[in-house]
Amino acid sequence: MVVLLFVCVVFQADYHWLAWPRAFAEAGTIGAIADWYAVVALFRHPLGLPIPHTAIIEQNQHRIAESLGSFVEDNFLTPEVIIGRLSGHDTAKAMAEWLVKPANSRAIADVVADSLPGLLDGIDDEDFAGFLDRLVIPQLRTLDLSRVAGNILKVVTDGNRHQPLLDHGLEALELWLTTNAGMLKAKFSAASRYTPAQLDAYIVSKFVEGVIALLHEVVANQDHELRRQFDEALQDLILQLQTSRTHRRFGKTLMRDCLRHFRNGRHASALLNHIRTRVVAEVHRKQSIVRSIAADVLVSLGESLGRSPAVQQKLNAWWLNRAHQLVVRYRRQISELITGVVKGWNAKEASRKIEAEIGRDLQYIRINGTFVGGIVGVLLHAVTLLLSG
Repeated sequence: MVVLLFVCVVFQADYHWLAWPRAFAEAGTIGAIADWYAVVALFRHPLGLPIPHTAIIEQNQHRIAESLGSFVEDNFLTPEVIIGRLSGHDTAKAMAEWLVKPANSRAIADVVADSLPGLLDGIDDEDFAGFLDRLVIPQLRTLDLSRVAGNILKVVTDGNRHQPLLDHGLEALELWLTTNAGMLKAKFSAASRYTPAQLDAYIVSKFVEGVIALLHEVVANQDHELRRQFDEALQDLILQLQTSRTHRRFGKTLMRDCLRHFRNGRHASALLNHIRTRVVAEVHRKQSIVRSIAADVLVSLGESLGRSPAVQQKLNAWWLNRAHQLVVRYRRQISELITGVVKGWNAKEASRKIEAEIGRDLQYIRINGTFVGGIVGVLLHAVTLLLSG
């Protein structure tokens, strides 16, 4: 614009029509300088001169911080805005669909499993002992150990679930007899000093063989008489554990003695260390049961939630209510956080970063201001000619 103005001034005497581009250049130059000044004054002192009401962002950082915090609080962190945005999204259904995917549930399970060692390390031994004394031990004192044992046995025996355990026990007994046949012969010979050693060995061998053959029969025959007798004895034991006052008193006495021994022996620290060791070892295993169970539980939770629209509706309602409470409770703290962060910025550095971030748009402001000024200059020149004519 300055170059154009200079050319027009030099040649206007010879070319009178240059009065029009001269008017454009004069006003455009003024507009360019004015917009340059206005833009620069927002961020710093023009030409480094401490002109009043310049470097506006730098000089008014605290006021801008307060205004920004209040603006966010009043226009973004309102319950109406937050709940309005969240209510249009079925969060429970989305969460169910996300959890059903094994990879997602596994990712959450990995995070939980990886955090367990750190959580356990952060537990103080005395705090753990106090937790046991206040919450766990009082519950154990009132526990009906006899009835619990009876219920556990009942669950195990329902549907003949205990039969594989019985088979395993019979196989273990056979292995013990086979392994310790020599010891049995020695004991029998020591108890029967007046019989020949060969006869003792023969009797013990036949006895062991007979018992093993009987064990084979019991394992092979699911309806064997010994199985029936064992089941009857087990059912009778379950009934006694669930109903007998004698067993109940014995269970309470046993529990009381165990708890007294636990407290007197200060085993809380040892228990916590044992839990830490086992959890760390389990978490770092390649096929971790903790990770697998947690992932399976999350997948099952997602499937159950996906099949229950009523639960989804309740969960969404709870989530929106909770979000409303959080917004009401913490909106002021978030606003103060924004204000504090902005106040803590270095004023000059913040102003420079804002200017650099806006960048190209500031250049267009200057360019547009130049052309707008030039157009206004031409219009004013035209009006002047009309009024003077």
